[in-house]
Amino acid sequence: MNITATVMLLVLSNIFMTFAWYGHLKTLGSKPLIIAILASWGIAFFEYILQVPANRIGHKALSLGQLKIIQEVITLSVFIPFSVLYMKEKLTMDYLYAGICILGAVFFIFRSKFM
Repeated sequence: MNITATVMLLVLSNIFMTFAWYGHLKTLGSKPLIIAILASWGIAFFEYILQVPANRIGHKALSLGQLKIIQEVITLSVFIPFSVLYMKEKLTMDYLYAGICILGAVFFIFRSKFM
């Protein structure tokens, strides 16, 4: 249950994080930088409301390294659809290669549980 709750909270957190970090590039590109910063901070507030409890819950069942790698898997899983669907970026093979590298990281950080 702890890991499921952690993953769900991290997915939601990453949606907010991705919009806070990159959404302004599409929607606020012509606005002054301070507007983009304040809007991003406002969105990031909700990211932290989800991310901090996710990490506290997750750290009860996972090592810090495992928690971080799960975060990176989720980040890439959220970023790719955001990039393609919202930002209208082209889906390239580089995303596949990045995913393969992340899978390698998952293997190494969790290998003691696999073996």
